[in-house]
Amino acid sequence: MGITETDLVHLRRTVELAREAAESGDSPFGSVLVDAAGIERFADRNREATTGDPTRHPEFEIARWAVTQLTPAQRAAATVYTSGEHCAMCAAAHAWVGLGRIVYVASAEQIASWRAAVGAASSPVATLPISTVAPALRVDGPVADLVEEVRVLIEHHAASA
Repeated sequence: MGITETDLVHLRRTVELAREAAESGDSPFGSVLVDAAGIERFADRNREATTGDPTRHPEFEIARWAVTQLTPAQRAAATVYTSGEHCAMCAAAHAWVGLGRIVYVASAEQIASWRAAVGAASSPVATLPISTVAPALRVDGPVADLVEEVRVLIEHHAASA
């Protein structure tokens, strides 16, 4: 499936959330859950540094919210938009709760290389594509139109950490 103008609208929102996270001292990631009608149902940003909880990724928060607020059919028909490809923890949570399509701006591989380029520590979790962790998920990304914005956020945050 290709990236549509509607996808770009939601992805821009994730970049705004990523910027908000960075401005608050958290890693610059943001995500939104959009239902089958195109309505944003839930949005969040990374909150791991400000809460001290390293699992406070927006994709994981989406999975937690969706499992209690949406039916299995609604979850399967929803799309998760995110500024960066899910880590293994978030990809697994996404698959376990039965969420639908994922669209991301920057790949996990791109993010790891940007962090390494500025001398940041590598992730404690293996950098794996979503399709390796959860092969049945529908995934689109990276999205070249917004990659540069995410790269700047990631590099700036990694260099200052």
